Amino acid sequence: MSDSKSNATFADFGEVIRDHQSFALLSHVRPDGDAIGSVLALGFSLMAAGKTVRMINEDGLPENLAFLEGSSRIEMPPAELIEVEVVIALDTATKPRLGDAALRSVSKAGLWLNIDHHISNPAYGDLNLIDATSPATGQIVYEMIIALGLPLPAESRDAIYVAVSTDTGSFQYPSTTAKTYEMAADLIRRGLDVGTINSSTYDNHPYRRVELMRALLNTLERSADGLVAHWEMTDATRRELELLPEDSEGLIDIIRAIRGVKVAVFFEELPDSKIRVSMRSKDHSVNVCEVAMQFGGGGHALAAGIRMAGPMDEAKGKVLAAISERTSAV
Repeated sequence: MSDSKSNATFADFGEVIRDHQSFALLSHVRPDGDAIGSVLALGFSLMAAGKTVRMINEDGLPENLAFLEGSSRIEMPPAELIEVEVVIALDTATKPRLGDAALRSVSKAGLWLNIDHHISNPAYGDLNLIDATSPATGQIVYEMIIALGLPLPAESRDAIYVAVSTDTGSFQYPSTTAKTYEMAADLIRRGLDVGTINSSTYDNHPYRRVELMRALLNTLERSADGLVAHWEMTDATRRELELLPEDSEGLIDIIRAIRGVKVAVFFEELPDSKIRVSMRSKDHSVNVCEVAMQFGGGGHALAAGIRMAGPMDEAKGKVLAAISERTSAV
């Protein structure tokens, strides 16, 4: 195996897969398309290779991703400890983000693998495959499956596409590479129905999501220089509209798209009075990961998040001041 703990190779992972039979695949709380898609893609590939696989998420399967073939195999952490040899964490920047119940359920495992594309990942696995240049963990999973000659069944094919599409803003973000488009072309050659899967991903929202958008627009503010746009969602709005965590997914791109805006920020009040902060930067002149890390968060240069103490006004003041320091220098 390669010597560097934080820079294992596909061959290193292939050796583990070959030498073990049972695997548990985990991804972060409040999972998005890349988290669920990466778990399904690798999970179904391993099952097609004859392995025993459990696919676990602390919060279960989001409603908006239930259209993915095989997604019913995603389970919430069981009460009993799982008998499993290898745990693979996917698309999760820090181990606690996997959730307490999920971590407990796999605590008997002897080997931890970590596959991710977040630059802030501290390499918490026994073997780590962290590629911060990749636009999505789903693309790393695809490249590993191809490199190792693992099966790529239809469930894996579709899950990879959704993972990468959702994490690249439908292949729009600057992190999208030629390899990303080549991967998508290969998936289509393998039978991906691109029109149907895009419609299921982007044109199938519940009405409450539109009601949320209306509520958010009523809180929209811009900085005096027009470089920062932000809006907020209270816990009262969440309760009133009976929102699910995934209902806000991607809405921040609406204010990110405002002409002249460099940074978009979404402040969300959580039921435990903590504040969840999502940030998007339009280009590399403002690194929002650096802002997030000031408050114990992390992510990417152009997309990062924080979970911090409230109240809302106090959290907003601190984060907006830290962003202003950077935008004023642009």
